[in-house]
Amino acid sequence: MRILLVHNYYQRAGGEDQVFRSESDLLRENGDDVREFVRENRDIEAIPPVALALNTIWGSRAAGELAAEIDRFRPDVLHVHNTFPLISPAIYWTAKDKGVPVVQTLHNFRLLCPQAMLLRRGVVCEDCVGRLPWRAVARKCYRDSVAETGVVAAMLTFHRAIRTYERRVTLFIALNAFCRDVFIRGGLPAEKIRVKANFVEDPGNGSAPKEAQFLYVGRLSTEKGIRTLAGALEKTGGPACEVIGTGPEESQIVTARGVRFSGWRDGAYVRQRMFVSTALVVPSIWYENFPRTIVEAFACGLPVVASRIGALASLIAEGNTGLLFEAGNADDLAE
Repeated sequence: MRILLVHNYYQRAGGEDQVFRSESDLLRENGDDVREFVRENRDIEAIPPVALALNTIWGSRAAGELAAEIDRFRPDVLHVHNTFPLISPAIYWTAKDKGVPVVQTLHNFRLLCPQAMLLRRGVVCEDCVGRLPWRAVARKCYRDSVAETGVVAAMLTFHRAIRTYERRVTLFIALNAFCRDVFIRGGLPAEKIRVKANFVEDPGNGSAPKEAQFLYVGRLSTEKGIRTLAGALEKTGGPACEVIGTGPEESQIVTARGVRFSGWRDGAYVRQRMFVSTALVVPSIWYENFPRTIVEAFACGLPVVASRIGALASLIAEGNTGLLFEAGNADDLAE
């Protein structure tokens, strides 16, 4: 097949970017002819705010460039990962007009929630699921800004009104059954949503001896439950826990008892630590879609201690592949 992959890279590389790269490589390894249509969010700084806002809602330039790429490559399918904000949903119309079916992977909840995480002030919020997202604007849910939230809400409202997602996307991919159900409640047609889990490459076999140490890998931010992890470590007297990652909540964890802070490290280092640690801790307080770190841990034979919230509760077989605790409850995690 000829497959044209579409992705808007984030300023801070994360799981979606890694999935995009892994799927692109896997398709090529299996003989598909793959090309990529990508944009980089680091280019945002050169765009005037008003132009960026209009582009977020309808990116005519990206749509035109995609049309030219379709004419050159003549793909069998367009597989979209992220369009926000430099590509925009206008490309769905371009693909449809060119007769190319569109597959859209739903990596987060952006189609339902301007903030993309269904999280407000540290608590799960579904107020915009299945409704117009005006509440998000009033609450400044995206980047604590009425204007910026308003732009994302306008994008969602406009494309719902012209039925872009319903009519112009051929198939959606949800990463698990829980997220599929949320999107159906949010208005996406159930018959168009399939479930396909995230995956990782075979990490090989680790030969180093196990260490009595827990492991956290990921962004150090509020939704990841960093304060819950720090609180649990303090309550237990600080069992050793290596923390790999960076982010705005770094100050909350680096001084916690028992923490060995490693900052950002590459994938080879992370896999090596997964082979020797006691368990991976995933203390998230939002509806994680499908963290690749969990798949990586399982591939390395590492059990996972995770919050009992959203899809995480179904990804962990309690007592077999890991343990679950009440999301946001440091006492339960400590126990």
